[in-house]
Amino acid sequence: MNKETPHIKPNGVEIAETILLPGDPLRAKFIAETYLDDVVQFNSVRNMLGFTGTYNGNKVSVMGTGMGIPSIGIYSWELIHVFGVKNLIRVGTCGAIQDNMKLYDVVLAMGASTNSNYVDQFNLPGQFSCIASYSLLEKAKKAADQKGLPVHVGNVLSSDIFYNDDATAMDRWKKMGILAVEMETSGLYLNAARTGVNALTIMTVSDHIYTKEETTPEERQTAFTNMMEIALQLA
Repeated sequence: MNKETPHIKPNGVEIAETILLPGDPLRAKFIAETYLDDVVQFNSVRNMLGFTGTYNGNKVSVMGTGMGIPSIGIYSWELIHVFGVKNLIRVGTCGAIQDNMKLYDVVLAMGASTNSNYVDQFNLPGQFSCIASYSLLEKAKKAADQKGLPVHVGNVLSSDIFYNDDATAMDRWKKMGILAVEMETSGLYLNAARTGVNALTIMTVSDHIYTKEETTPEERQTAFTNMMEIALQLA
């Protein structure tokens, strides 16, 4: 019997145990067409494109997740619970906060702080630390080192707010050593922790919050190949 959800309808196409999850579905298409062999599309619902293929002989899938914790929360939950995915690797972009970070630097999210209340559903008697799976983090760091890439490992901020009315909020996160801000990782890490699967976020710095440097939308879609190649080494 073919498995499907309201958001993912593979029509019998297998979804691999390891999946790359860019926010932009066109980035998923780019990854599939550029790096994977024997590619088959498994999803087009809401134009959230998903593909399965092989990389160095290993089966791997890639699918867009949209923007924000609610969106990646839906897709990661369905991929884990319905389709049996075991390794979920977010490949996305982030805005750098720390002074020593440059455009195109790679960020490995060891942890994810957040201003979201997504964790509240678990009714925990305290504060939960959203952290990456060490096995994936270790492999990703080694892959980055082998490529000689500038890479930052540490805590990021998963924010529900893109346009913040509090102009000083980022200053306080910066003081706590947060490397960069994005909008998905803590939700992904929470779903992975709850189900005992592996998750890691690998990101490219697309802009700097303080210097105001930024890349173009076209670059964000196709030019961030270093993080993609690191992620594919985990398949």
